[in-house]
Amino acid sequence: MAPSVWQVLICQKPSQQVCLTAKGSNSPPDEENSLVKKRRLPPFSAVKAFEAAARHLSFRAAADELCLSPSAISHQIRALEDYLATALFRREGNRISLTGTGRDYAGRLSQLLDHLDDSTRAARAGADGQTLRVLSTPGFAARWLVPRMAGFEHAQAIRLHIAEGAPSTKFSTNDADIVIKWRDDAEEDVDVVPFIHSARYPVVSPALLERESISHPRDLLRLTLFRDEVDDQWPAWFRAAGVVAELAEGDPIYPNCEYASTAAEAGLGVSLAYEAVVGPTVAEGRLVRLFEATTIPFTIYAIATEAVRRHDPLIRAFRDWLLAEARHHSANSTPICVAE
Repeated sequence: MAPSVWQVLICQKPSQQVCLTAKGSNSPPDEENSLVKKRRLPPFSAVKAFEAAARHLSFRAAADELCLSPSAISHQIRALEDYLATALFRREGNRISLTGTGRDYAGRLSQLLDHLDDSTRAARAGADGQTLRVLSTPGFAARWLVPRMAGFEHAQAIRLHIAEGAPSTKFSTNDADIVIKWRDDAEEDVDVVPFIHSARYPVVSPALLERESISHPRDLLRLTLFRDEVDDQWPAWFRAAGVVAELAEGDPIYPNCEYASTAAEAGLGVSLAYEAVVGPTVAEGRLVRLFEATTIPFTIYAIATEAVRRHDPLIRAFRDWLLAEARHHSANSTPICVAE
């Protein structure tokens, strides 16, 4: 097999590279051509000017779009026509129309520029602004997630959305990547990871505790008790406290435990709060826990994602961080003083 003969072209300037081209190579013709083939592309500024003028059929409108003068658009298009050695527009006074070649070329360019725009946006999103859309209840966001969020490495990527009721796990319509879901019921095509377990106990504001005489669980029956619209657990708590209770009919009913906790902070009544959510608020002294009795702990929050996306890097990183924070809180929680 005859060896290939190489021409060595040594550039005169030291900063330039040595160029090698093959003559008489035994490589297939297509492979040889791929080594030396270069794209023959027109000036990009001329391409943009022509494509805009072709869309508007107006040099002035193209100039306004590209922040150029009409004469600059005209010069760019002339340069492109010279490059292609063909006319792209018919010029009749102040009116222009596309030639057949111009019409075909404009159609292809518009598709290419649209694709370039889409690819550029995707690249910028990946490099500069990847987001993680998190949907949760108000209580979880305000009392648990936001105070800790600075500890997440990619906190700047989080876009937090609040659900008024139970957050939807229908990912085709909920505009979310991760949902902090109420409880941990299994769902089809949804990856559900149990996250926070909690018992409940009564809390009041320091001001209400100071003005009311509360020494026994039954004393709560003469106060305003904030009730849950769903899964109200006051009856279960009174049973745990050893009190046979008939609850008043007129107590306020809230769709979310956060509203009840906020009302309790304002001194308006008693909230049956989740320890895992209001623990830091109690530790700060903004709420006071009443009595030792609690409800039976259960999973109150789970992390839900589309099953097909459970291994997405940012989703996985956020889920791992949430679980680690929950373990840390459980391991380092300190006993809370109980007002008796």
